[in-house]
Formats: sequence, structure tokens, C-alpha cells
Amino acid sequence: MDKNDYETVTADGKTEPEKEMVKDGSICGFDNLHSLLQASLGPQNFQEVSRLLLGLNCGRVLQCLALPEPAKALSSKHDFDLQAFSFQAEHESLREPRIVRVGIIQNSIALPTTTPLLDQKRAIFKKLTPIIEAAGTSGVNVLCLQAWTMPFAFCTREKKWCEFAESIDGESTQFLQDFARKYNMVIISPILERDVKHGETIWNTAVIIGNHGNIIGKHRKNHIPRVGDFNESTYYMEGNTGHPVFETAYGKIAVNICYGRHHPLNWLAFGLNGAEIVFNPSATVGELSEPMWPIEARNAAIANSYFVCSINRVGTEIFPNPFTSGDGKPEHSDFGHFYGSSHISAPDSSCTPSLARQRDGLMISDMDLNLCRQLKDKWGFRMTARYETYLDLLARFLKPDFEPQVIPDPLLHKN
Repeated sequence: MDKNDYETVTADGKTEPEKEMVKDGSICGFDNLHSLLQASLGPQNFQEVSRLLLGLNCGRVLQCLALPEPAKALSSKHDFDLQAFSFQAEHESLREPRIVRVGIIQNSIALPTTTPLLDQKRAIFKKLTPIIEAAGTSGVNVLCLQAWTMPFAFCTREKKWCEFAESIDGESTQFLQDFARKYNMVIISPILERDVKHGETIWNTAVIIGNHGNIIGKHRKNHIPRVGDFNESTYYMEGNTGHPVFETAYGKIAVNICYGRHHPLNWLAFGLNGAEIVFNPSATVGELSEPMWPIEARNAAIANSYFVCSINRVGTEIFPNPFTSGDGKPEHSDFGHFYGSSHISAPDSSCTPSLARQRDGLMISDMDLNLCRQLKDKWGFRMTARYETYLDLLARFLKPDFEPQVIPDPLLHKN
């Protein structure tokens, strides 16, 4: 492609990249920004741009990871993006490397939203099976899915979608427990939870399944959006599980669900509780958040000295009944394009390229968890944080008579 192909402006005022992105979800026909740049720049220029965009892992370019042929065959047969990388840590004299292999899955729905709900559920189980198998055959230790059991139907405010809600030991958990046992793999499964013991209340919940198929625990979404078509509070409210960190056979993990990534204190709390890997299963669309997507998780990884795994669903989901959200826009039948672009960030500011913007995908990464402590020692963020000053500010802020600490220029209001 000539560079002018990217700059043409059409009669409706949109550039060609925008037009093509709208058409199929790709970026000018490429899966992701990284692929576009690689095709457009010479090798030396691409290497330098890649260094600036992705950073360096322990001073080196992030290394690709070789995967077994069965995983590649599944990727080819079922047409999902498959990428793999390896985050290193510096050699230590007194500690052995702590290598954990992590996998994250992004996917579109399997059937139209007009299909009977049971058929949709069965189809998504079938669709996810080869991708989970690819993770298992690749030796993944910890696997995280997106909110995978249903369409992102909360935009509609229709209560029929509550039928997808299930208990934490429900059908989807049982489905994944078989894979956990088969591959000795911890699996994080975000679901719409129905709490039968508490009045059948519904929650946005991540279930943590141990590598023996046991249920380690659950975490409920801490922050609920009230913006645009995110009408989630019609279905569930803020969670009540705090900021739990789950100690697994492969390290200490946590789940910052979706909108929680916009809240720095949410990230901080998981770090204070000792997380080494934080997963962020999300559902977000291009118009709203795409410029923020590569920034927030990477910042969180740096500030909290842990790995962050960012997962976003894929595709445009059309609903049978048009809806509005009180924002003055015309009624519409879709929420927008879920742009995928799942990726992994390390505490040393390095990160992987993104998975495809318009296709299902599996990202696999080896990560040496020793890097977390090494970066804590290097930067001393915990040591220099001065939490007591923020404790005092927050305590005063929560009081009804709070007065902001503002010092005005004495000449500002002088007559």
C-alpha cells in the first residue's frame, strides 16, 4: 500500500482508514496497528518505532515464543489469531526464575442475538473449545476469558437477558472445570452470576477455577459505568467482594473487571494485596475508549509492579429491538464495534503487540514473576508512596463538611 492510501478523504469527510475500519473492523485491512506499521515501514524504522510503542523487556526486544504444531493447526483451522511472547527478568543469585505461562482469549459471539438463548449458549461453548484446547496444548498455566457466556446485552435494558445468569458452580463453570483438570490449568471465567442464596441477586462476577478443577473463589465487579449505552446498573450493582488476590499454584492473581480499569485506586488495591498478575476482562467499543486502551493497563502495570492482561471482546452485536440511552442520539440496534486488541503489559513498561481488532484470538505469554520484585526494588514506588498523606485527604473528602485545599491568589478577587 502507498501511504496516500491511508490519507484519502472521501465525500462524507471520513478518511479511508476510518471507512475501512468501519467496514470490517480491521485497520486499513490489517489485524492491528503493529502489523500495519510493519508493512508500511522499512525494517530499521519499524524496529525503532516498535521500541517506542512496545518498550524493552529488561533492555531487550520482547522475544516471540515458539508454540507446538497442534496449537498452530487449531488456529489455522478455526481462524483465530494466535500470538505468543516471553517476558524475561534479570538473573538472580538467590532466587530461581518463576516462569508462568499465561493465556488470554478474545472472541465474538457465535450466533445472532435473535437465536434462541439456549442455542446461543451451546454455540459459544462449541466455539471456545478449540481456542481453549490450543491454550491447553501450549502448556498455559493460567487462562482468562472475557465475559464470554452471552452477548453484551446490557445496553438494551431488556430483562430477558437475565436468563443467562447462573450460579458460580453453574453450567459454564462445569464446562471449564473439565479443561482445568485436563490441562492442569487455572481458569478465570467472567459470568453473569445469580446469587440464589441472597434473593437471586445478579452480579458481574469472575469465577476462579483451580488447576484441579476446584473453585478457588470469585470476585464481583467493583465499579459500574453510567455512561453512554453501558446500562449495566439496570441488571446489577457494585460488587461486595473487596479486592481479593487468589493464591494459585502459579502465583498470586487478581481480576479487575472491565470498567474498574478507569479507577487507579482499584488497581492499587489489588497491588497492595500482593497481586503479581492482574487480569482485566473487558467489553468496550472503539468510539468510546480505544485511545485509552493501550495506556491504562500499561500505566497500572508500571505503577503497581505487576503484570496486566487486558482482554476485550470482538465484533458488532446487533439486537432485535432498537434502544437509546438518553444521550440525544437516534435509536440504534448495536452498541458499537468491540475492537479486541487484547494484550499483556509488564511492570518494566514493556508490552506485547495486540491481538487482532476484528478476529477471535489467543495471546500466550511466558512471564518471569521475579520481574515484579525487581521493579519494586528499582523504583521504590511502595517505599516512596506516602500513603498516610492520602489517607488523611480521603478521610476528609468523605466528610460532608469537606473543604478543598485551594489557596487563591490574593489579588485575584481584589477590586
